[in-house]
Amino acid sequence: MRRLLDRSPIDGFVLSILLAVVVAAILPAEGAFAGVMDWVVTILIALLFFLYGARLHPREALEGLTHWRLHLMILTFTFIAFPLVGLVLKPALAPIIGDELAQGMLYLTLVPSTVQSSIAFTSIARGNVPGAIVSASASNLIGVFLTPLLVVVLMGSGAGVQITGSSVTKILLEILVPFLVGQLCRPLIAGFLGRYAAPTKYVDRSSIVVVVYVAFSEGVVSGMWSIVSAWDVVIVTVVSTVFVIGMLLLTRWVPTRMGFDRGDTIAVQFCGSKKSLATGLPLASVMFLGGSVGYIVLPLMIFHQVQLILCSMLASRYERQALAADGS
Repeated sequence: MRRLLDRSPIDGFVLSILLAVVVAAILPAEGAFAGVMDWVVTILIALLFFLYGARLHPREALEGLTHWRLHLMILTFTFIAFPLVGLVLKPALAPIIGDELAQGMLYLTLVPSTVQSSIAFTSIARGNVPGAIVSASASNLIGVFLTPLLVVVLMGSGAGVQITGSSVTKILLEILVPFLVGQLCRPLIAGFLGRYAAPTKYVDRSSIVVVVYVAFSEGVVSGMWSIVSAWDVVIVTVVSTVFVIGMLLLTRWVPTRMGFDRGDTIAVQFCGSKKSLATGLPLASVMFLGGSVGYIVLPLMIFHQVQLILCSMLASRYERQALAADGS
């Protein structure tokens, strides 16, 4: 039995993700508690990137910044490959789930990649973390301006588009600033982190679990799961699952064929195959009229949950492979 469990893709981390979904469905964060959880998420993200900065040698961080082939590859998947798939899916899905949800499937392909979860999964899988930090952050900064443009061009819904600097400010304060502070503090705490490397790795996992709980809670509280039929939700979930698996395979095959090493390939997979709910929801709220927002963002919410679960399984698998290769 133990040997079977060791070979299974399901481990404690993945089970924690699934448990977070179940708890959110039964006891979602709402009211004052939701406000507290938002602060918890913010603190966890800041701590996560502070630790990344403290662990990384400045030379590694600089190499991540200058690795233009990696960043170009990830941005190509995010803002070219995804939208092309979305344009193909929309007319095929419209007769099945309706035009509004089909528009939502197209919209999810236009938003930027996730930041925190992409980097956390890359770290768990022993991939190129500096490269992931730069690419995921750049994706969100570019997406704040590029996503509305893509919406106007591909969805024909440019009315009411309003872009502010809030998303840029959030990335700077929650991600880049803690990372830079960690870099500055590295000479003082690098030894401590080296001695206690095992406990600090759980910051990666706990942050993902909390993000899943909060994101799913928002969907439950807002009633997103009740605005369409159960059959529509099932179809969107199945399509999203196939979509995520397909992009994970593609984002592994292409960089491997182009000669990227294991660390870079992992960064491409986890940064180039996901879409950001945190960025997609605020942008949708200012780009679409109130009645249509729910239909537009529901596919993104479902896709977001699916990608977290599948990527957690893949990251855990890569981690086990790395540990086996190291003889641990």
